[in-house]
Amino acid sequence: MEAGGKGRPWRRGTASGSRSGGGERRVLLWLVCVCVWESGAETLRYSVWEEMARDSSVGNVARDLGLSPSQLAARKARVVSEGSEQHFRLDPHSGVLTVTETLDRERICPHSESCALFFKLSFENPVQLIRGEVEVRDVNDNSPVFPQKEVVLEIPEMASTGSRFPLEEARDKDLGINGLQNYSLSPNSHFSLALETGKGGAEFVKLVLERPLDREEHRELHLVLTATDGGSPPRSGTVEVRVVVLDANDNMPVFSREVYEVRVAENSPPGQLVVRVSAADPDEGSNGKVEYEFTSEESGNLFYLNAATGEIRVLGNLDFEETEYHDIEVKATDGGGLSAHCKVHVEVLDVNDNAPEIELSSVSASVPEDAPPGTVVALLSVRDRDSGDNGRPECAIEGDVPFRLTAAFADHYELRTSAALDRETTAEYNVSIVAADRGRARLSARESVRVRIGDVNDNAPRFTQAAYSMWVSENEAGAVRLGSVKATDADAGANGRVRYALVREEGEERPAVSVDAESGDVSVVRPLDYEEVRAVEVTVRAADGGSPPRSATALLRVLVRDENDNAPVVLHPPADGGAALGELVPRRARAGYLVAKVVAVDADAGQNAWLCYELAKATEPGLFRVGLHSGEVRTARAVGERDAARHRLVVLVRDRGRPPRSASATLAVALADGFSEGRLRASEEAPAAEPDGRLTLYLSVCLACVSALFVAGAAAAVAAKVRRARRGEPGTLPTFPRSAADSGAGSLPRSYVYDVRLAAGTVDSEFRFLGPLFPCFPAGLPQGAAEQRSSLCSAGLGQEEGDWAVQGRAPLCEGTAPRAAEENGSLDQSPWLSHQ
Repeated sequence: MEAGGKGRPWRRGTASGSRSGGGERRVLLWLVCVCVWESGAETLRYSVWEEMARDSSVGNVARDLGLSPSQLAARKARVVSEGSEQHFRLDPHSGVLTVTETLDRERICPHSESCALFFKLSFENPVQLIRGEVEVRDVNDNSPVFPQKEVVLEIPEMASTGSRFPLEEARDKDLGINGLQNYSLSPNSHFSLALETGKGGAEFVKLVLERPLDREEHRELHLVLTATDGGSPPRSGTVEVRVVVLDANDNMPVFSREVYEVRVAENSPPGQLVVRVSAADPDEGSNGKVEYEFTSEESGNLFYLNAATGEIRVLGNLDFEETEYHDIEVKATDGGGLSAHCKVHVEVLDVNDNAPEIELSSVSASVPEDAPPGTVVALLSVRDRDSGDNGRPECAIEGDVPFRLTAAFADHYELRTSAALDRETTAEYNVSIVAADRGRARLSARESVRVRIGDVNDNAPRFTQAAYSMWVSENEAGAVRLGSVKATDADAGANGRVRYALVREEGEERPAVSVDAESGDVSVVRPLDYEEVRAVEVTVRAADGGSPPRSATALLRVLVRDENDNAPVVLHPPADGGAALGELVPRRARAGYLVAKVVAVDADAGQNAWLCYELAKATEPGLFRVGLHSGEVRTARAVGERDAARHRLVVLVRDRGRPPRSASATLAVALADGFSEGRLRASEEAPAAEPDGRLTLYLSVCLACVSALFVAGAAAAVAAKVRRARRGEPGTLPTFPRSAADSGAGSLPRSYVYDVRLAAGTVDSEFRFLGPLFPCFPAGLPQGAAEQRSSLCSAGLGQEEGDWAVQGRAPLCEGTAPRAAEENGSLDQSPWLSHQ
């Protein structure tokens, strides 16, 4: 036996005990074993005696291969017998090869002197195939057997000395030394035995007449023919030969030829003529009529002999692969009982009637897609039972697949990869292997090998978008689903299972949004305030389940949608009563006189922060009006003498949200002819008291003096401030605040700036109404800018107020119409006005 580079000697199957041989023979056998073990051949060889009991040991495969039983089990070693029957079994725990049934050499190899059974031992991890051969040694368990218990020979008494009469041979199923060796005849005075060898090596026994017969002396002779084999002890079989001496028949049939040699193709149809034998008998009558017959019943299974004509035709199936030659003996007998014999040697010609047979020895369950070219996928063998070119198969792979066949050894091939594999392109291959012989009419066989490609984590997840934008309303409750992100992975199984997570830097606070790890759904975890956060940007990572994992990132932008959750806030007049003393309006005020301005802001954005003003309540509704977008309170008509001295105005400030929110401001307006504080107090505190005439005069004079001084001081202050402003003009373009919230001065239109100064602890106040504040550009600017500077700076304090609607800063409130006269009215009062 030989195995994979290490060999063991030819093993004799000693499980049933040694049958012969002494100590010297065992020593010699041991030396042969050592030599074969070191030879390093590729085949395991064993020998066993036939008729060994079931589960008898053939050999220790694990020991002969230098492997432990655990290694055999780990590599999934298994034994496959060549042929339809499984004669051997491998014990995975001990590594011992045993027989699965009692082996009968005569049944397994009925026509061969040497009998060998072949098996293949396949391994996995890595894939390996080792061929094994077990010689089944013959045991003398069969005795020679004659076809009949008694043979009757009718021999005419005129038979000449030396005549030969064929006898049926004995059959011994054993071969070699245990097969049939010799014949012996019981002692007699007339006959002896002679052995003849045919062309195919078969032996024929014949009875030779040594002394003439005399019917009158012996009518019958009884002989015993014994056939003996060469076994130890020998076995034998006997047949009784009864010789009947016939009366004189001078002539025997004579064949035209002693030996007929013919050729016939295998698989010839039944009834096809093989040969015609002919024998002549010069006698007349019944003694000259010849009839033909086979001397062996076995010949009658395959051929048919016409007893009258001597034609031999095909009866059974001639198979070249089973038997190449057939030796037939034909007996011709005349009516007088005389007979002659001839031989017919039939040679069976091979026909290409067997297609190649493909047998898969081992196939890998799957091949990883990163397997290098040349990886073994499967092992297979091809055989053809025909001979010559008819039995020489060629193997090839059909189709354009990344696989190739390489020859391993005689009629064995390896299926290997020939190029790189990609499971995402093709997950499975059905490799078709075709084997064809080289006969004139070529026969072929086809076998399909299903090769699955194992997945490797070679693809990273891919987002459907590089950036995702989603909207959420501010103040939305937590756990509200906004949408989802989606990433796909071309891999399979865990390598293609995508999980999502937000990318967070170390120490970074938890973001306001979350992503579901499985579905990729995006939701907010806490309410967002548009006034604090306009948008949230995070990075989403998609990672697969491979080892190591692969990942991809995408930008997630959550935009906060403003809701009308803030009501307008009135900055002026203040709600704490700072303006409770009211606004003073001269009695001579004309229509469009600016009484006050309501300043309000809204923290919302968009239309939620667009404000409009309405006069909700007034002591005399027709006297005052409010600018729809400016919040300026003006006289709607000229003040008359009959108008009440005190007025209370409620101005409603409303935004454009859904639903709208509002706030109100209350203004107290007093109509006065003069600006004396004392007179105003007196009129407020004691309106019913009638002052004394002299006292009234004194008060009038004081009021006039104080007013004159106040007007002079105010004029001087304004002149000084204007000079400082002109002297300190910056060399760059002025900038304006982007919104009322940025300027810190409320939501006044840019056409007016109000400077309010209040003296602490007194009711004195000073209001300065300045004209539109336009930027004055410095000299040295380009021509266009210089012209704009000249046109803007040349406007006086009485220039008309800019129209809000023309500037495009805010749409009209619902249900109202623009009032051009109200928005574009000119100021007719002095550049500044003060009262005490």
